[in-house]
Amino acid sequence: MTPLPPNEIDRYISAFPQETRELLNQLRSLIREAAPEAKEVISYRMPAFKIYGRILLYFAGYNKHIGFYPGASGIATFYKELSGFKWAKGSVQFPLDKPLPLDLITRIVLFRVNENLQKGKTKIDKIKQVKSGVQNPL
Repeated sequence: MTPLPPNEIDRYISAFPQETRELLNQLRSLIREAAPEAKEVISYRMPAFKIYGRILLYFAGYNKHIGFYPGASGIATFYKELSGFKWAKGSVQFPLDKPLPLDLITRIVLFRVNENLQKGKTKIDKIKQVKSGVQNPL
């Protein structure tokens, strides 16, 4: 079997030192496993996953940490469990010298998949209403 050519995310990850590459690849694999229908993209010069027409999350490598960007809702929902990490409104930093919290990351990814699915359904419902001439009274 001929190996697949490297894609943009492969090239992005390959630019980092070995320990960072290992964590980035581990995170990427975990996201792929939790959201197999998500498409990999580069957005804002960072690896990202897109599903149901929306960005699911971003991730990025840095000198001392892995940045994980599940958006404000992903952080707000899991903020207590993220308390051991440096985090902000839509991001969290996982230090390079500690193992990734795989179970927590999986749960955040699954939360975001469901959130994007619900937003996608809402968008489809609105389009159907407009096409059918039904006006939303709100």
